[in-house]
Amino acid sequence: MQTDVNTAHRPVNDDDARVWDIAAAICDPEIPVLTIEDLGVLRAARAGPGGEAMVVITPTYSGCPAMDAIRDDITSALTLHGYDGIRVNIELAPAWTTDWMTDAGKAKLNDYGIAPPTGKAAAGPVRIGLSVKCPQCASLNTRELTRFGSTSCKALYVCQDCREPFDYFKVL
Repeated sequence: MQTDVNTAHRPVNDDDARVWDIAAAICDPEIPVLTIEDLGVLRAARAGPGGEAMVVITPTYSGCPAMDAIRDDITSALTLHGYDGIRVNIELAPAWTTDWMTDAGKAKLNDYGIAPPTGKAAAGPVRIGLSVKCPQCASLNTRELTRFGSTSCKALYVCQDCREPFDYFKVL
């Protein structure tokens, strides 16, 4: 099942929506305050005949090691809710973008101490970010320490005012 940005929403059909809601509650194993719905990783869900269920997820990047754990968590959750014949499809296209993250997810990141992505993903020329707001003290007086932080999708920054290090979820 091919998906795109426009099809990644909670289904209207009650049976499909039930599958979506179960999958949407799965937390990201690397950032447990976020669900896969918050991240925009959950792309589609469908209920099939005879208790079957199908879910489509898109990794934040093609080599994301969390996909196996997320797939297993979705399968376990759906099994606990009486589904069998469960398929979890991992789709690489279209590529995931931070534009798919929910506003609630970005707020959760900030509350957790990770600066959420700012701006929109580049569709043409790459825009240069001028500053990243510290999630501890809200200062814009920050600097990047390393382009890759605790995971590949985050960079490590330090606040020059409060002196606290923090992760920044990169715009992708």
